[in-house]
Amino acid sequence: MKNLHFTQEQVTNILEEIATKENGIQELQRISLEAMMRAEREEHNRTEGDMSNGYRPRRTFGQGKILELRVPRSRSGQFYPVLLSLLRDQEEECRKLAFNLYGAGLTTDQVGKIFGDIYGKEYSTSQISRMFDYARNDVQAWLQRPLEPYYPIVMIDASFIYTRRIDHVSKEGYYTILGVRPDRTREVLSVVNFPTESAIAWEVVLKSLKERGINEIGLIVCDSLSAIEDAIWRQFPEAEIQLCAIHLQRNVMKHIKPKDKAVVADDLKDVLRTGDRNDSPENGWNRWLTFCAKWGKYYPSIKRMSENDRYKLNFTYLSYDYRTHSMLYSTNWIERLNRDYKRTTRMRGALPSPDATILLLGYVAMTRSAYQRKIPKIDYEKEKFRWEE
Repeated sequence: MKNLHFTQEQVTNILEEIATKENGIQELQRISLEAMMRAEREEHNRTEGDMSNGYRPRRTFGQGKILELRVPRSRSGQFYPVLLSLLRDQEEECRKLAFNLYGAGLTTDQVGKIFGDIYGKEYSTSQISRMFDYARNDVQAWLQRPLEPYYPIVMIDASFIYTRRIDHVSKEGYYTILGVRPDRTREVLSVVNFPTESAIAWEVVLKSLKERGINEIGLIVCDSLSAIEDAIWRQFPEAEIQLCAIHLQRNVMKHIKPKDKAVVADDLKDVLRTGDRNDSPENGWNRWLTFCAKWGKYYPSIKRMSENDRYKLNFTYLSYDYRTHSMLYSTNWIERLNRDYKRTTRMRGALPSPDATILLLGYVAMTRSAYQRKIPKIDYEKEKFRWEE
């Protein structure tokens, strides 16, 4: 074959004949790629004193189809075509596309069908799942990355997602830990799953944050997780704690009859007021006791709340600059992220495992661009928080 000589016109005619056949463009691509790799191997053999050793199969993407290539090998095993690096980059982009579609809310089955439309071969859910290996590594590395030594504010909140574990499906809690940096931007520090929540589990999570570099936290805002304050103070004894006011409102309202809900909600809104320059935690606690005395006459569960000093932690925010109250008294910043989680998981029904859920939530969290913007006005509080200029 090496001794054959064709004119330019003959070569053109041969190529046109191949191109006009079914899948002809892909066939021309395959022929060209394999020819370039064989030529590169010949150059490798000549300069390195190596010898050819057959071929190995390799699949790649090309013009909406899957190409089955024969990749030349050398006896020493040291030959690796430059072309494969280019193809690997292309395949990496395809894997990223697949996971971006998955992270946007499509199921693995839907992603497989889209790839079938693009590349002429429908992928199974297991094949699509294997394409996510790069994303698993990236998300895992991101969730284990080193953290800054000081965070003025950390927030903790949960989203509950149907998850398959062994042979049954149930709603499990996935907790997001969000930090505010000294430069006033935010970042998700961790996403953790608790099939059953406990103070011991939270202490393990908080200890892992210390191992990743955190030495000090100014304020931790969280929902009313049982005994979490004890776990927090064992790991970060100097941190102040704010139990989420919105969660308190929800907890109160679930005890109230429908006919009383509007009036109780108005009273509770006044108890948890924000933006008052002259307010204080003591004033907030007194308003709470007055509220519980009023409605405790009709709802014994409300009366019992007044007897629990833990509710004082719902009024920590009143010790901060009044202009920051509405930012510190609830976990709303995570609530918005939780809504993104729900949009992404809504179409899927139950996720196949806790690891698959962490992968998806971690991807949503690490790509949230809103957290890159500086929080306005939060630096009005200068006595209790240290901010970068």
